[in-house]
Amino acid sequence: MTYYSGKDMARSFRTVRENTMKIAEEIPENKYDFRASPDTKTIGQMLAHIALGPRFQLYTQTNKIDDLKKVNFPELMAKFGPEEAKPRNKAEIIALLKAEGEKFASYLESVPDAFLAEQVKMPPGAQPVAKTRFEMLLGPKEHEMHHRAQLMVMQRMIGLVPHLTRQMQERMAQHAAAQPAR
Repeated sequence: MTYYSGKDMARSFRTVRENTMKIAEEIPENKYDFRASPDTKTIGQMLAHIALGPRFQLYTQTNKIDDLKKVNFPELMAKFGPEEAKPRNKAEIIALLKAEGEKFASYLESVPDAFLAEQVKMPPGAQPVAKTRFEMLLGPKEHEMHHRAQLMVMQRMIGLVPHLTRQMQERMAQHAAAQPAR
């Protein structure tokens, strides 16, 4: 049987967050106001959104909420929204990514196996009607990877090659160089 623990989730989340931070570091601060189209977030807004993304799961899981009908979503959004909208410079955004990422990863490391297996009821009309805490705690990583892909497209739009693409190109070049001549 394959097993994936809270410690594994933390390690995996830290890898994802490190890659997001690398993107944040490589984009020049004067490009943090760039947006792909008028109705989308700027690079800086996207990075702040990513940084604070795990907060809902931290709230839900640390409060041991077992039914999302118990969550006052408008109140929660009013609480979290202003923090995300707060203006920040590049250094502040990178610090936020680091601090919030480590807070979530540390929480994941502390989660016992039995807790990960617990079911949480979803809001009325949602499918499935319940999810395990494990599945819910995977959500922030999935959310971050979704937005990181958008950031990688934005990097291309401002003339940068994303670091993960450069690394893949380097591996392919090394592989090609190691092949015997024909």
